[in-house]
Amino acid sequence: MKIKYLKKILLFITLLVSIKVFSQTNKFRPIYHFTPAKNWVNDPNGLVYLDGEYHLFFQYNPLGDVWGHMSWGHAVSTDLKTWKELPLALPETLNPDGSANMVFSGCAIVDSLNTSGLFNIGFKKGLVAIYTSHIEKYGKGQAQHQSIAFSSDKGRTWQFYKENPVLDIGLKDFRDPNVIWWTETQSWIMTVVKPLEFKVQFYSSKNLKTWTLNGEWGKMGDTTKIWECPSLTRIPVEGKNMYKWLLMVSSGHEISGYLGVQYFVGDFDGYTFRPQIQDKAFYVDYGKDHYATVPFYNLPKNQTKPIFISWANDWTYARDLPTQPYRGQFTLARKGSLYLDENQIYKLKQEPIINEKIPVFSQTLSSFQNLNKAISQIKPNIYRLKLKLIIGKAQAFNLNLLGEEVVLSFDSKSQELSLDRRNANQIDFHPKFAGISKANVSPENGILNLDIIVDKSIIEVYAQNGKVVITDLIFPANTKNTIGLTWK
Repeated sequence: MKIKYLKKILLFITLLVSIKVFSQTNKFRPIYHFTPAKNWVNDPNGLVYLDGEYHLFFQYNPLGDVWGHMSWGHAVSTDLKTWKELPLALPETLNPDGSANMVFSGCAIVDSLNTSGLFNIGFKKGLVAIYTSHIEKYGKGQAQHQSIAFSSDKGRTWQFYKENPVLDIGLKDFRDPNVIWWTETQSWIMTVVKPLEFKVQFYSSKNLKTWTLNGEWGKMGDTTKIWECPSLTRIPVEGKNMYKWLLMVSSGHEISGYLGVQYFVGDFDGYTFRPQIQDKAFYVDYGKDHYATVPFYNLPKNQTKPIFISWANDWTYARDLPTQPYRGQFTLARKGSLYLDENQIYKLKQEPIINEKIPVFSQTLSSFQNLNKAISQIKPNIYRLKLKLIIGKAQAFNLNLLGEEVVLSFDSKSQELSLDRRNANQIDFHPKFAGISKANVSPENGILNLDIIVDKSIIEVYAQNGKVVITDLIFPANTKNTIGLTWK
């Protein structure tokens, strides 16, 4: 009887612990932004489309919820809106000398012509991952070079190429390859960085195994932080039958001490990147939680705009986020295009790819007009709010998104849009988490358009139809919240 009674007590305690962990997990876990079931995640890798599936590979620690043992996790989607996590794709391995061979960031391509010779003759659906092999011993990086792995079953299983690495220039920091097909020369073009030198290099290859340096470019824009995760993407210009090239590099941020993704628009001939003239750095996103943006490759032919996904986090406090048993998440997928601003400068415009199940509330408001009852009484912290605000004579407004925990504000004089999370429930896990994200936004014909997606612990704000984007994490109180708009 005593043993049976003890078993019941232990079962009850286990149940209570499970409920507590489940509650904590789902308190902050977003519904419409991908997170792994457990453990640490950072940069998206190997974004590629094949046979109706979008593949999201990502930096992943299979052994814990902090950075380490870097491998490639894997998830797939048929619509870029809901994701299914699959087993580990590319695991960390050990070298004969005991050093770790980590699988750092990179890309994946469909080798439909079997240029690599890694697949059976006639097989057109082979995936090749091109990644940075990071050698680490005693907790210190020893070397970085580029390696490949291949899959014949749509990324479910992989083989490492036996003669890795395929590109080694003898640097300790040399990483994050991104590869595209260059039709003119029937070859592959790799974009890769020398992070400490703020340099992007371009290499070419006929077989993904032997690479030749074509050119080098850099030391422009933001050099406050090292350069990482480069990508080169062909992108359309709205209203014109033309394309430019978009070069994205993860680096610093407009706010000192934080990280972001900058971009350059220009022309590329396979050897040289020629950017447009710009007098300041352009950023993909002005929030504090947006890094390592990379595009999908091999998109369907009817998809003319590139599609990106980013890591929604900042290295400053990434290890300390109050989530369990996972740590790390991604932005929504976004479509990109270019537009010409008032100075005839090409700028990036982004459009979120939204799950139709998220509740949507839309309203047009003139200055000093209140939100209608239906919107003002939104209670769950999962919603999409689309506002057309006619600024008129208003000097400013404050929009409470999660009660008073998060406030989106606009100042008419400075034309500054800001997202303030200083009063959020959980901000003390790191001294640099609390703060305000800011971006300059100009009303068009006196109108400010806002598209705001709130998903438990992440907020994405798209202003002026995606000409300016702010992405921030937020860890609110586990209570019902309302939305309020105050004009000044």
